[in-house]
Amino acid sequence: MRLKQEAMGWHQAGLAAVWVEVAETWGSVPRETGTRMVVAADRVAGSIGGGHLEWQAIECARARLGLADEWRQDIALGPTLGQCCGGRLTLRYGPLTGQALAAWPDEASLFDLQLYGAGHVGRAVVGALAALPCRVWWIDERESEFPPPPPPPGVTPLCVEPVEAEVQQAPPGCHFLVMTHSHDLDLRIAEAILRRGDFGFLGLIGSATKRARFVQRFERRGIAPEALARLTCPIGIPGIGGKSPAVIALAVAAQLLQVAGG
Repeated sequence: MRLKQEAMGWHQAGLAAVWVEVAETWGSVPRETGTRMVVAADRVAGSIGGGHLEWQAIECARARLGLADEWRQDIALGPTLGQCCGGRLTLRYGPLTGQALAAWPDEASLFDLQLYGAGHVGRAVVGALAALPCRVWWIDERESEFPPPPPPPGVTPLCVEPVEAEVQQAPPGCHFLVMTHSHDLDLRIAEAILRRGDFGFLGLIGSATKRARFVQRFERRGIAPEALARLTCPIGIPGIGGKSPAVIALAVAAQLLQVAGG
């Protein structure tokens, strides 16, 4: 679950908590400016870097449970904590209130994704992406294939027909994963994406043989060679063996992060 949503749940449940934010950094530090965690008497969500730094921050936050003011703490990681990073940072603490949550910035989305297919692999991919700040439109013509609500934060299930028409609703630069129950449906969706052309990534589940057959059909239908060169099939970062949905999902999630970071 993403941190802001989890913090909102804590607040709505009446759980006393403190938010901790990396306010400023200098040099080598475990996490970047803006990173947050929330701390209650019996639980912690999020992470500001782990290790002795995080342990100390948790202790400081718990000591301030119930206080109304904000507080800042300057830390030199080497001299103060003996951590090898060697940089310095400032932590900011405050009570988890409705006002604090209203001012809490939303995490920037790493990427937008249209995911076609709610079968075993599609469900595993959604699970692998659940903790990442991304927007996912999860599309299938079979409503019964979606798991019971609510979906993970940032995921919007869509039961539509014909599903390939949804391609035009994607924002420019959107990433696409095509992994439906039907090769013919895969073909129609992939063709719509290739004809649109402004995709950030197009991944098609299947083998190199499937890619070759699809490319032949697309060539006959006049799809430009430069668009076909961007069709990724098989999907997932190379070097990860195994064909179980969980393994495929982790390999694909890593690939999406690579593309988004590149």
